[in-house]
Amino acid sequence: MLAEYLPVLVFLGVGFAMAIVMLILGFLLSPHKPDAAKDSPFECGFEAFEDARMKFDVRYYLVAILFIIFDLEIAFLFPWAIVLDKIGLFGLLAMGLFLSVLIIGFIYEWKKGALEWE
Repeated sequence: MLAEYLPVLVFLGVGFAMAIVMLILGFLLSPHKPDAAKDSPFECGFEAFEDARMKFDVRYYLVAILFIIFDLEIAFLFPWAIVLDKIGLFGLLAMGLFLSVLIIGFIYEWKKGALEWE
């Protein structure tokens, strides 16, 4: 039984070893010349004005949860679309029910104003 998994384990081992070697080579061979331009904030364009541990508005979390829900919806739609001809009408109705529940939840969130920014 171990012989069946040996190629996978060898592949994972070689992959991890190469990743570690590349990280070490990157740290050893990269130039270390920090200057003001490299150390400046470039993502948002301005200096940080508060602590990194400040509390965020709950809307950030609601949008993240909505993203995860609809991302999972897409993850369920791909395998369903592949086997739709095998599962027939029952599969079509089950996915229709699943999508309708998600759409109703999305409309509820929209009506409650969870997607509005002030």
